[in-house]
Amino acid sequence: MHFLIIGLFLVLLIFGPQWWAQSILRRHSRPRPDYPCNGGQFARHLLDQFALDSVKVESTEQGDHYDPISKTVRLTPDKLTGKSLTAITVAAHEVGHAIQDHMNYAPLKARSRLVALAQTAEKTGSGVLMVLPLVALITRSPAAGIVMFLVGLGAMAIGTIVHLITLPVEWDASFGRAMPLLQAGEYLDKRDEKAARRILQACALTYFASSLASLLNVWRWLRLWRR
Repeated sequence: MHFLIIGLFLVLLIFGPQWWAQSILRRHSRPRPDYPCNGGQFARHLLDQFALDSVKVESTEQGDHYDPISKTVRLTPDKLTGKSLTAITVAAHEVGHAIQDHMNYAPLKARSRLVALAQTAEKTGSGVLMVLPLVALITRSPAAGIVMFLVGLGAMAIGTIVHLITLPVEWDASFGRAMPLLQAGEYLDKRDEKAARRILQACALTYFASSLASLLNVWRWLRLWRR
């Protein structure tokens, strides 16, 4: 019984933030006929305000994000063409990242380098762990197996750490950039501001939620190794 309770607690701890964020975004995704533009048009409007004509706005199936390499704000189809509070607010958040990039916001630059490192490390770690049984079989050396396992696990853990330390970048995009833009331009009704803040919190916590979910993968490999 105790193990069941602990297991449920861990599931809530790991997936709770992700479920909460997705729930908030869905809750405010219903169409709003009182909005004059969709998420893509609103992103373009905000970018033009900052003379960021070279920054593109595109559709993506890979999740809403700003690409600092290609200078592109990418929104999922429901945000790009949707006229909802979620679409407008998420668009403002991603434009917030574009503004960070334009202003050479140091934490964003560091985050971009770390994310590239984390992606490489995660792929390397997964590859090392996958070939580990073959190496152990060939070398018949427990020490070699342990070293490879620790290297692979450490590489995978880098991704978790990177997601955690990028939280301030996301928080700044939400509440240092997007919310002031929404308030200064009076784009939202005062009654919508509280919901917009919760959406921006969900945007900021997306990476944090991902880092918690990746912990589950690390834990799974630890369980396999202990066996």
